[in-house]
Order: sequence, then structure tokens, then C-alpha cells
Amino acid sequence: MKLLLAGAGGQLGRALRVTLRGHDVVALGHSDLDITDLSAVRDALAACKPSLVINGAAFNDVDGAEADETQAFRVNAAGPANLAAAAREADAAILHVSTDYVFDGAATRPYDEDAPTNPQSAYGRSKRAGEEAVRAANPRHYVVRTAWLFHPDGRNFLNTILAQASRGSVRVVDDQTGSPTFAVHLAEAIGRLVTTDAYGTYHLAGGGGATWFELTRTLYRLAGIATPVEPVSTADFPRPAPRPRYSVLTTIREPRVLLPPWQQGVEEFVRQRLAR
Repeated sequence: MKLLLAGAGGQLGRALRVTLRGHDVVALGHSDLDITDLSAVRDALAACKPSLVINGAAFNDVDGAEADETQAFRVNAAGPANLAAAAREADAAILHVSTDYVFDGAATRPYDEDAPTNPQSAYGRSKRAGEEAVRAANPRHYVVRTAWLFHPDGRNFLNTILAQASRGSVRVVDDQTGSPTFAVHLAEAIGRLVTTDAYGTYHLAGGGGATWFELTRTLYRLAGIATPVEPVSTADFPRPAPRPRYSVLTTIREPRVLLPPWQQGVEEFVRQRLAR
């Protein structure tokens, strides 16, 4: 399959470049393709002639989006709209990656794909707008929601909290629950999904749920780190953008795209980090 991958420099992009090696992949980072430029997007598709476009590009600064919602919407809504429309013009399908932040976090059980969205932050609103734009522009679409992504490379919670392990102790929020997701597992699930032609919306995230505190304790235990971890509340770390208190994701869609439990993702993350 001929694929165009936008956002190839991010955590998921790196993982996808490895997972999709059996396909003919044109991997473009932000410096190669500005997805907010429709003309540039059309030119890229004309040169590549893909059968599928994968959009891993995004404005992921959750707090920054509160200060610059216009830019968040340019990248997270207008950009995906450009990719989806250009893909349809080129007779290609599109896979767009979205987030658990499209939900308000008020649930008490996992969100499936049919759960109503109600984003509480500028970032979440921009990502929901991106989903809607992709669905409207190209009927051959996959919208993939994921959460709490981590990879041995790049900026993410696990790498940040590992860097803090040299402190006497670390304080970690214990009243936000989500679905920690290993980027490699997500990439593998996407690789399976795109062979199905079963278009629609999917939740692809690490199985089960955890708080940031539970995630940290699991990471430290697996990495052999003895640094004490202290549970604290969200109120102890005020941020510009509200976070969902509960955003565990589950799927009622294609069973072949299920991800392993989040704990297995952390194990593999640690194994890859220690192997360096």
C-alpha cells in the first residue's frame, strides 16, 4: 500500500515508520509539509499518489491552546480538513488521530466510540472540530482516538517523570484516570486497522485504566527506581486548561485492533529504555 504519513517526526510518527515498513511510506514532518496550507497538501498528494493518508500532525500543547485557540484550530481542525479533502480529490482514504480530550471526563465507566463528546478545553474543542471536518470531507475515513501516549523518544509524561527520579520524592496527581498508551502498540493497531477498509471512529488505547500516580509507581517499579511517589490532587497542580477527571477509552468496534493492557506498554517502554 502507498501511504503518506504527515507528522512523521512525532512519537506516533516514529513508531508508524517502523510498523509500516512493509508498505511504501512517504513520511513527512512539519518542515516537509505544513498541513494548514491546502496548496502544499495537494502538491504532496499529487507527488506521492497515496491510497491512504495518515495524519499524525497536531497542536498538542494543551495549555498553549488556551492562550492561542486560533492556532490550535488551524492545526487541529483546518489542517485535517485539508488532508481529508485533498485525499478525497486524489481518491485516497484518510486516517486521522484524535484524543480523549473530546470528552468532558464526567463519566464513571469507559467511553466507547458512541459516547457523546463534550470537550472542556480549547485543545479538546479543536480536536473535535478536526474529527468533524475529516468525517465531512472524506467518507473513506478512520478517526482514531487515543490517550496518554508515550514512547522512549520525545516529550511525554513517562520520560518526564523518569527525569525527576533523582529527586528525594515525586508528587503525582492521583485523581485523573485515563488510558496510558504505548505508541508502538498504537502504531501496530493502526497497521492492522488500515487493512480492514472498515471506516469509522475507533478508540485505540492501552487496555484498562490508571491514574498518573498508578502509572508512575508502575514505571518506577519496573525500572527498579526506589524514589517515593506521593499522591496529590489536581488542585495541587493548577493548569490553564482543564483535564478530564476520567477518560478511560474502550472500543465496541473491530476486535482485531485491540491494544494490550497499559501495563504491558510500560514494560516494553522500560525494556527499550534500558536497552540503550
